[in-house]
Amino acid sequence: MTIVPSNHLPQTVISPENLAHQRLAAQRMQDVNLLLQNLANSEEATIKLIIDCLYDIGSVNLINRRLRFRPLNRTIKLIARVSKPVFRVIAWHWFQKNCPQLITDWLETKIAFEDPTNLPQEIAVETSPANPYSQLEVERMNREINYLRQQVRWLAGFCIVALSALGVTVTALTRNPDAPLQSTQQIQSQIHP
Repeated sequence: MTIVPSNHLPQTVISPENLAHQRLAAQRMQDVNLLLQNLANSEEATIKLIIDCLYDIGSVNLINRRLRFRPLNRTIKLIARVSKPVFRVIAWHWFQKNCPQLITDWLETKIAFEDPTNLPQEIAVETSPANPYSQLEVERMNREINYLRQQVRWLAGFCIVALSALGVTVTALTRNPDAPLQSTQQIQSQIHP
């Protein structure tokens, strides 16, 4: 059984007074949106600190939930810490673009004081379940999904190994930056006695 909203609600006529109030309300909500954008721009440092805090907590929670294998878990946490500045930039741009409007819309729903009796009524309509795929197609799709999931796991493993090798290489090269120069100088001294 599916619930479908009714489209047979009576049309109401909006009085000029209500129309003027709706225009004023829309203009004031636009003002709220602009003020929130201004607040976001003036408090950029604070918002970026909030984003950092949320990233620290959220990334650890997500990694702990998705990866139970401890060595892999630790490696991914290190990668997450390194990728934090990139996330901060992306999250800041997303926040500037979307959050003032999202907050404005949320605030508008809070001050609307909608009467629950005026909300559209839902009507129960029986529908028959549709099964567009045969059992063979469903099995084939499940095998394909499992195969793709296995490929994703392998790819993630290869990426982790490659990033770990890159990290080890960079660490080894930054620990003793004069070592490659010394070996080159030794080779040149052996060639030209």
